[in-house]
Amino acid sequence: MTQRRIARVLLDSPLPQLDRLFDYAVPLPLRDAVAQGVRVRVPLRSAGRIADGFIVELVDVDDAERPLSDIDAVVSPVRVLPDRLVRLSRRVADRAAGSAIDILRLVIPKRQVRVEKAWLARGAAGEQAAVAPGGAAVADTHGPASPRIEPGVAEASRAVLAEFPGLEVALSERRRVALQAIPHPTRLASGETVGSWAELLAAAALTTLAAGRSAVLVVPDYRDLAQLEAALKGRVADDDLVRFDARRPNPERYRGFLRSLEETPCIVIGNRSAVYAPVHELGLLAVWDDGNPLLGEPLAPYVHARDAALVRQELDSCALLFAGITRTSDVQRLVDVGWVHEVSTARRVSPRVVLSAPAQGETPGARIPSAAYRDLRAALEHGPVLVQVARPGYSPVLVCAECRSPARCLHCGGPLEARAPRAPAVCRWCARTALGWNCTHCEGEKLRFASSGSRRTADDLGRAFPDVRVIVSDGERPIMHVDATPALVIATRGAEPIADGGYQAVLLLDGERMLLAESLRIGESCLRWWSSAAALAAPGAPVHLAGVVGPVARALATWTQPVYARNELSERVPLLMPPAVRVAVVEGDTPAVELALQELTAAVPGLPPLAVLGPVLQEDGASRALVRFEYAQGAEVTASLRASLVAAAVRNRRPARPVARRNIDPATPPRRQRNTLKVRVDDPELQL
Repeated sequence: MTQRRIARVLLDSPLPQLDRLFDYAVPLPLRDAVAQGVRVRVPLRSAGRIADGFIVELVDVDDAERPLSDIDAVVSPVRVLPDRLVRLSRRVADRAAGSAIDILRLVIPKRQVRVEKAWLARGAAGEQAAVAPGGAAVADTHGPASPRIEPGVAEASRAVLAEFPGLEVALSERRRVALQAIPHPTRLASGETVGSWAELLAAAALTTLAAGRSAVLVVPDYRDLAQLEAALKGRVADDDLVRFDARRPNPERYRGFLRSLEETPCIVIGNRSAVYAPVHELGLLAVWDDGNPLLGEPLAPYVHARDAALVRQELDSCALLFAGITRTSDVQRLVDVGWVHEVSTARRVSPRVVLSAPAQGETPGARIPSAAYRDLRAALEHGPVLVQVARPGYSPVLVCAECRSPARCLHCGGPLEARAPRAPAVCRWCARTALGWNCTHCEGEKLRFASSGSRRTADDLGRAFPDVRVIVSDGERPIMHVDATPALVIATRGAEPIADGGYQAVLLLDGERMLLAESLRIGESCLRWWSSAAALAAPGAPVHLAGVVGPVARALATWTQPVYARNELSERVPLLMPPAVRVAVVEGDTPAVELALQELTAAVPGLPPLAVLGPVLQEDGASRALVRFEYAQGAEVTASLRASLVAAAVRNRRPARPVARRNIDPATPPRRQRNTLKVRVDDPELQL
């Protein structure tokens, strides 16, 4: 029997029923061009369509009589999908009940022909130079090569790692490690100020690169990327530092991705999608501030960078480092079960946190206590002062001046806000101006400010300190750095600039309001926001937390964030709340949700009592159910939910035939039923 070559292709399709390998015959003209990992175009059975895909496997088979379609074209000769990325995407997708192609779509950029041709030309030039005229072999441009690190960098990196005894040994032995970074900013040799955590992660990456292995550093946003880049700049060759960042132009993204495919070790820094960077010989995978919601992927299958890092470490046997100013209960669970090893600092370093409350004789509701006010005035004689607030704008919340009821828009019911001192109220939902407003409770016609945003706080403090410049930093007008001259810096949480030499004082406002948010992890989030701001203070500078008491405030004051995470975890264990257990959210039409739950309970009989909560009808008409399960049951649960997702998609694949009625245009296509079943596993912002 004649053998023929078969290409097994993963289609680039959002349909869950197509998340498998399809066999295509390799035509003779494409035999030399076809290779594992290249992009191809293949025909589909329906309507003569052509789909994009990736060749995952090439095999020679004897079933020459089996009818197969031929590959239509090879898009590019570059093997953009190596085996290691195939395994990682499949494992991560299976853990989240999702599709592998959705993972690959996050990491493999769109093809840029000009960039690709330049990269291939550079590789061809390296191959030509691989053999000298006398026959001696030299290094290949796209092949293994020794990393290029500036002299003395490795020794300096080891000195930084020495602040955490045992860390360098743990990284060299490729262990899983969790640590709490040292607060306070540090000044680099270049004169730029960054967080001390950036210097630590850079030192770990440089030590790994010096040992001939690659490092991947994952951070939440562009601010953290800028600090990491500053800590690595000038200490490693430019070609060995790759930045994975969605904010970069497509040609630069594709150029960086191609560099990560090379066999030469490199350092990759980037946001959440960088965790999948297909680097050669991965030696270190580090995740900074895993509690930041920006590390949670908003696109299906919604995999958090922390979970993807755990899967990748198991596949690649690399060192895994979870670092942060605080610690999440998720990482603390891994520490408690012994899966992650905890590393502590050689010396205890913590900010000087003061829990400020109104003094005797002051108004109980005073926003800034007198003690904090005095420290601010004294600190402004030496340098900048940071004031953290909860919300941007002038007054994000308005109430009725008569009955104090929240002011709502008369058109859509949205909350009203004031964007300037004497500006009319505006709805935050529909942006309508609330002219002729009257209260629906008491018929009052006057509004009152109920909160202070960043701009109103800046106005108030500007009047209190008339000779000091005021700087506002928020999501609309972010500021990265401020100099060491005196200034009042008013910033929303997460938008705090870095000050040269650190802030001389830090004031944390609106803490009570932050803690009132309806979220399972609001305590952890507040502790992370406040700790991150406190870490920007200069050594010995006062950090005032105004008007907050309780466990979160005590953890900040004593700088014992891991203890708070351990206590949070112990309280969630008897209640079966994440991360003590895993939770899957199943949403969609009521019949589809009920059927998925029935199939799940039949497929996984060992679910704990009260594992399934719901389904409950939501305001939009869809049903929602929660499934709580143990980590050991994860593979069975996600496989069942994935099967239900595929079955629902197949049921809605073909539209129903229209009923013959009068006055219906036969040329009008029937309405296709939409697959409404949705599964999300391990939602970090889960609302119980």
